[in-house]
This record gives sequence, C-alpha cells and structure tokens, in this order.
Amino acid sequence: MRTPFKILITGLLGTVAFIVAQEVMVTRGLEPKTIPEQKGSGVEPNIGISSNNRSSVAKLLNTLLADEYLLYVKTQNYHWNVTGLMFNDLHLFFGKQYNELSFIIDMVAERVRALGGHALGSMSSFIKNSRLKEQADTVPSDREMLRNLLNDHEAIIQVIRNDIDSSMNEFQDEGTANLLSDLITRHEKMAWMLRAYIS
Repeated sequence: MRTPFKILITGLLGTVAFIVAQEVMVTRGLEPKTIPEQKGSGVEPNIGISSNNRSSVAKLLNTLLADEYLLYVKTQNYHWNVTGLMFNDLHLFFGKQYNELSFIIDMVAERVRALGGHALGSMSSFIKNSRLKEQADTVPSDREMLRNLLNDHEAIIQVIRNDIDSSMNEFQDEGTANLLSDLITRHEKMAWMLRAYIS
C-alpha cells in the first residue's frame, strides 16, 4: 500500500528527474522538442503515411462509415418493426446485429480520426456518401428484412476486400488494412447468421 509519504517522495523524484533531464539537454546544446502548431484541425499525425495517402484512406473509410451507418439504421428499423411468428427471435437477433454494427461504426470513425481526417457525422452525409440504398418508409416482411440485410452485408464485404488491397498496396497503410480484415470477419459472421435464418 502506498502511504502519503511514498507518494510525496515519488512525486519529488519525478520532478527532480525532469529538472536534471532539462539541465542535461541545455548543457549539451539540445532543445526540447516542441509540437508544431497547425492551423485548423490541430497537429497532423506523423505516423509514416504521407498526408495524401492518409487523406485518401480517410475518404475511403468515410464512405465505408456511411455504408455501415445506413446498415445500422436499417437493422435498427427492422428490430423495432418486425412482426409475425418469428417476432421474438428476430427482434433479439436484429438487436444483437445493430449493437455489433454500432461497435464497427465507432472503430471506423476512430480510424478516420487517427489518420487526421474528420469522420462523417450527419444523416445527410451518410445518405449522400453511402453505396447502400435506404429503404425509407417501408416495412418489408420478416423474410424480406433478412434478405435485405444479407444483401447489404455481402455488398459491404465485397467493398472491404477491395479497400484492403488499396490500403496495403496503394496507400501503404497496414493499420487500416488490419482493421478492414477484422471487419470482414465480423460482417461474414453476421451474413452467415442471416443466411441461416433464410435457409
């Protein structure tokens, strides 16, 4: 257990170490590095990926973010509005799927931010940038719901496969390629479960 005395000593030692390090740097003619100021969005990431490549990957990810968000809203709509003999099962099933999509959305948006981009954040932006089709004001049958969601997941899987190749080979962004590989696995599992209901 740390006593107040030990905490005080630890703090003092840390302060002394900082002062000594500063003194050593000054006597050796070294200046402490400062983070350069950037106008607008803050400090630009220095992560070994060129600014152009980071911008291209952020654009690619924002399009995926729009697809994921549209699929999320569609899945949530089906969760709320499903009817029929399979109501309870499908209500719970769609709930699990939109929770998984919420997690995916957060991962994609945070990767955009990690690359120095701005993640899309409005419904109009999602609709404008999504490759999926919104089915506004329609409540299909439970079987059509399953088929619609399956089609969307499979479309996203195909797009992600191309995006992995672009991330690695064109933009030299292994981090994004790894994220996208994880997303394929998640979408493939959700698609498999949808297929199992339809069969």
